[in-house]
Amino acid sequence: METDLAAAYERCREIHRAHGRTYYLATRLLPAWKRRHVHALYGFTRYADEIVDRTESRPAAERAALLTEWGDRFMAGLRGEPTDDPLLPAVLHTIAVFDLDLTDFEKFLRSMAMDITVAGYPTYDDLLDYMEGSAAVIGTMMLPILESSDLAAAREPARQLGFAFQLTNFIRDIAEDVDRGRIYLPQEHLDEFGVTADDLRRGVATPPIKNLIKAEVARAREHYVLAAPGIPLLEPTSQACMRTAFQLYGGILDEIEALDHDVFRQRATVPNHRRAAVAVRSLLTRPGTPVQLAA
Repeated sequence: METDLAAAYERCREIHRAHGRTYYLATRLLPAWKRRHVHALYGFTRYADEIVDRTESRPAAERAALLTEWGDRFMAGLRGEPTDDPLLPAVLHTIAVFDLDLTDFEKFLRSMAMDITVAGYPTYDDLLDYMEGSAAVIGTMMLPILESSDLAAAREPARQLGFAFQLTNFIRDIAEDVDRGRIYLPQEHLDEFGVTADDLRRGVATPPIKNLIKAEVARAREHYVLAAPGIPLLEPTSQACMRTAFQLYGGILDEIEALDHDVFRQRATVPNHRRAAVAVRSLLTRPGTPVQLAA
């Protein structure tokens, strides 16, 4: 049984390393005993996302059934039923160790199911409802692992950091998401700048699209500002990790600006030299120091 658990944690780590480049780097700054639990949560969320995104050739009903089946195996595991899933033992163990709120996992699976049938969001409030399950709950899942001197005070900043990271991804990945038939920027924002879904599908960064992206970048930064007070509240050995993640994800917005808000020309990524510099600087920063996006 212990061998199966170790194998499940290793499987989650491999998934994290392969798909979560920025977050994986930040996680390496955590104490070793915490890392595997973060890998487990990442493995859970990534695997569900893969069910949705890597089965696109199948009918929606079939994809929904696959997600439901996996969710049912997860719920059965929570009831103590044995599982032969390659990663769920690590997830179930992490939930038990930290007594994580199962409502967060239910909200997450609900948002993943939305990705199968929902192609767009009329308003920002509608998008926030989706991101509550796809992103904000990741922040609250993580809090017991990261630990905090004031979990209640750190909760809302953790949710806001989830929103910030998710919106950053949405802005960077517009072209990729459009190819999948999804537009995560709200219709009310497109209307404000005179941008249509067909404009985004054409993949040409016209002045209206650039103005739209500029506004979305500013909106994402508002979430980072709301998230920043939570990092100094974390247990000191967790702060370097989250400070690094905060600044590297925020750095993607800088790279989008450097591309003149043309998210179609190339995928915005933070250069390796800057990634390394941010990680080193975070390690050297005194715990409790206020965090802000890197200049």
